Amino acid sequence: MHTFSRRWVLTVTVLCCLSTAIPPAVAGGSGAEIGTRAGQPAPDDPCVGTVTEPANGTTVVSVQGMRFGSEGGKRPAKLVGVGPRGEIRWVHQSAEELDAVWGYDVDPMANGHVFVTATVRGHETVVYEFDPAAQQRVWTERFDLADTHDADLIEGGEEILVANMRNYNETTDENEDRIFVYNRTTEEIEWEWHFDDHYDRDDVAENYTDDWTHVNDVDEVGEGLYLASPRNFDQAIVVNRSTGEIELKLGADQNHDVLDEQHNPDYLESENGTPTLLVGDSENDRIVEYANRGRDPTDGDGWTRTWSLTGDLNWPRDADRLADGDTLVTDSASHRVAEVTPEGEVVWEFYAPWLIYDAARLSQTNESGGPTMADLNATGAREIDGGEGRHENASALEACHRRLENVTGWAEDQTPTETDARTTESALDEADADARTAESETEGATSSVPGFGPVAALSGVATALALAVGRRRGR
Repeated sequence: MHTFSRRWVLTVTVLCCLSTAIPPAVAGGSGAEIGTRAGQPAPDDPCVGTVTEPANGTTVVSVQGMRFGSEGGKRPAKLVGVGPRGEIRWVHQSAEELDAVWGYDVDPMANGHVFVTATVRGHETVVYEFDPAAQQRVWTERFDLADTHDADLIEGGEEILVANMRNYNETTDENEDRIFVYNRTTEEIEWEWHFDDHYDRDDVAENYTDDWTHVNDVDEVGEGLYLASPRNFDQAIVVNRSTGEIELKLGADQNHDVLDEQHNPDYLESENGTPTLLVGDSENDRIVEYANRGRDPTDGDGWTRTWSLTGDLNWPRDADRLADGDTLVTDSASHRVAEVTPEGEVVWEFYAPWLIYDAARLSQTNESGGPTMADLNATGAREIDGGEGRHENASALEACHRRLENVTGWAEDQTPTETDARTTESALDEADADARTAESETEGATSSVPGFGPVAALSGVATALALAVGRRRGR
């Protein structure tokens, strides 16, 4: 499908679907007591692709819930827990449980839980801590925000860092797209940063009165340093919370040789302290890694592309560098997640229709924790190779979709491990329900501060910065 066609289809469909009602929540069992077989997918499992090396632990996949094409339209959002060999461990049917219309970012937590961002019916954003072993939410926060793709826990879980888009104010004629920090104890926004204060509407090509920035990601990459992704500006930036200044910038508006409507950048740092960004370069259908080798970090064109992954990719929207040097790629419009070696070989692959937004390994709580390609001596242009190609088989994708729709909670042949059970117990032991709001309590909230250790600041990032100092419109 040509780019123009894809953008047009997504724009029309998504805008319509933002108001689409999802069927009322239904009860679902955890299924934790059934079955004892673990570690192997069913021989005919339509969701399992290439698996030449088992994954390191469970992979959590966030299904946004959208199908393109002549039979396309809104589909249910969900989370899928996938075992080392591609076995479906559990499915959290978020569309059924809490009226989630769109599934977005998922972050592993130090206690084995998952921090989830989604938008729900009524044009609200919901973030919550999800306990996979118990298949329940530990606590939930709701924001009166129509569209948010990412929120992160910071300050040991006391604060929530939020990327917020689609905020044009007709009364003031101001676009209020921003990133902000919400304090869970005071229930107040204690810091915010508006793009309109740092970008001139006349200097960027996007429509100021519509979805101006489409800021789809924000991560803390150092003490008070926030990496944000204003997708429609074709750039990734690091904002200093104390000064409000942009300390780092990769890319520039309309410079599509560097980035074209990217998603979910991750900050890496080489052994010699070189700032590095790994990015899902979505509209260019590639994964890219850029290093800043002594240039002005705020010069968006002053970076060197050290690694790229191209080929059979369709709108990739996330890439996480794993500890062993492989890259976990969310090949979004191909409805698959693939673990790829530095040379581009697929060693693990799982399908989850329709339209995956994000994926993460529970064993790696720091998404920016892996080595750079320069440190691995694996720089260069690579092509993805070795996938099963199931994304080109409509009937196989349909079968996988049906398989996932028929699982609620733990799959029949899966049970939580002893480690899962211990993790659940320790997380609940730390609960402090008194600090939660009445609304959260009615949703089953049981924890004031989740079992989430302080966010691991990347070694030397603040020093390095100081010294060196959509494809689709709808989604």
